[in-house]
Amino acid sequence: MLGWQSRDAEDLSPGHGHEHEHEHGHEHGREPLPGPLSPPCRAPPHGPAAALGAGRWALGAGCRVLGAGCRVLGAGCGAEVPRRGCSMAEVPAAPHRTTGSTLLHPLSALLGIPLDQINFVACQLFALLAAFWFRIYLGPSHASSAVRHAFATLFGIYFAVFCFGWYSIHLFVLVMMNYGIMNTASIPNIHRYSFVVAMGYLTLCHISRIYIFHYGILTTDFSGPLMIITQKITTLACQLHDGIGRQAEELTAEQNRLAVKTRPSLLEYLSYLLNFMSIIAGPCSNYKDYIAFIEGRHVHMKLLEVNWKQKGYDRLPDPSPTGAVMYKLCITLVSLVLFLTLTKNFPMAYIIDNEFLDKTPFLSRLGYLYVVTQAAKPKYYFAWTLADAVNNAAGYGFSGVDERGAFRWDLLSNLNIWNIETATSFKMYIENWNIQTAAWLKRVCYDRAPWYPTALTFILSALWHGIYPGYYFTFLTGILITLAARAIRSNCRHYFLSSVPLKIAYDVATWVVTQLAVCYTVAPFVMLAVEPTVKFYKSMYFHMHILSILVLLVLPIRPQARSVRKPQNEAIQNSVKSKDK
Repeated sequence: MLGWQSRDAEDLSPGHGHEHEHEHGHEHGREPLPGPLSPPCRAPPHGPAAALGAGRWALGAGCRVLGAGCRVLGAGCGAEVPRRGCSMAEVPAAPHRTTGSTLLHPLSALLGIPLDQINFVACQLFALLAAFWFRIYLGPSHASSAVRHAFATLFGIYFAVFCFGWYSIHLFVLVMMNYGIMNTASIPNIHRYSFVVAMGYLTLCHISRIYIFHYGILTTDFSGPLMIITQKITTLACQLHDGIGRQAEELTAEQNRLAVKTRPSLLEYLSYLLNFMSIIAGPCSNYKDYIAFIEGRHVHMKLLEVNWKQKGYDRLPDPSPTGAVMYKLCITLVSLVLFLTLTKNFPMAYIIDNEFLDKTPFLSRLGYLYVVTQAAKPKYYFAWTLADAVNNAAGYGFSGVDERGAFRWDLLSNLNIWNIETATSFKMYIENWNIQTAAWLKRVCYDRAPWYPTALTFILSALWHGIYPGYYFTFLTGILITLAARAIRSNCRHYFLSSVPLKIAYDVATWVVTQLAVCYTVAPFVMLAVEPTVKFYKSMYFHMHILSILVLLVLPIRPQARSVRKPQNEAIQNSVKSKDK
């Protein structure tokens, strides 16, 4: 759900990276880095920032891209660097290796950026150009659905092989395994079998990446696309189960709208899972929306929801995504600049440095935690906004018309930056961060869980992200803070709505608490390992945990309305009854 992993995060894991570093050390004329027990050299308070260079990028919620930072090794402490092989005045040479194509090796050597990351960004930029071409020359009026499906699939497969080489076979194995399940499993169980196989295969890959290969697989590896494909497989299986195995009266309005009535063909299935617009960085989308896009009904269906004659139109308008794409590319550019100038100067690893903890007061540490969390965001803004722009450039992602009559291209948007930065509740923050993953969790877990939907949804989110201990610290903490935030809101908020000054004071206070609570919650997600996580929470005196528990003990917990989970016919009946009154 959160997607905060970066290369810095992996470096915080004790002993991480030494096998991989020895593999590359002599290749660039550098002495191999020492092991985790080597005596560290203490860096000055702002030393780590000076040693940071262009590092590994990260796509969260599901991807592995563009993160920052030098190899912060030492004995599991992020602010300690080895005596040998890392200079405070020099940036370590980037290993020009990849599991994919080596075509761009000269560019990698020129820029000093690892080749796997160069391949990743190159594919996304090429996908953007291909998306424009796809919309203009292979639009529904120029090419059949089969041609559009085939083009999107073949280009997607090529991008996967180009980026990940033979590791991309994991993507194809999972896709074909679940195609077999979709065509042989009974409809009442199709969603269960698909879920178990997809999540099981993803978990095995997570385990092999960490514990079998000892982090030897590159950061921009196949696990990111595999996570997106897992979302799509389980989404389609649930919607197929809704469309064929359940009565319309049993479904919510959303489930009924998205229900798939027939099993897709092989070409449709491959196109949905492996298309070039989302194979590298997502996001996950609904099968019916994707098929409507390929068949040319996507925009038309949304436009029919508006009475255009009242607006003075003689015929339906033809909205162009060009303006939305240019706007999102501007956000991408600004995010990239912020990453290059801000992120590398505020490493998350520094918040557990012994010298920093000894000399910095608690409130200052809390403030620095907020700063480093803010500094970590631009790389996600960059990656998710660029992925959204790629889909929009192809003509996919139209969501209708807003109240001002402007065309909206945010159907596949993965974040709302304004709502994130101004969130006054934990719930509001989560709903606007990694939006498509949150929607997936809601559709496959929260809306279908017979009991404890919140807890089960957090657990699924952690399992989907991987098996690092830090993920589970984050999501268990998130459950606790979410419940406490609900209790405070339901018991206290109405007292502050009587006047404007009180409402403003309430909003300011809840904004501050929300931002700090998010920082406190996601720190283990970045640190990954148990040791730095426990050290971090000790330095923070477990204050959010203690406050949340006290809130839950003192304030009564009011039952939450779950009307969204009512079957469609029950909702209609209730609406009719209320009208009769």
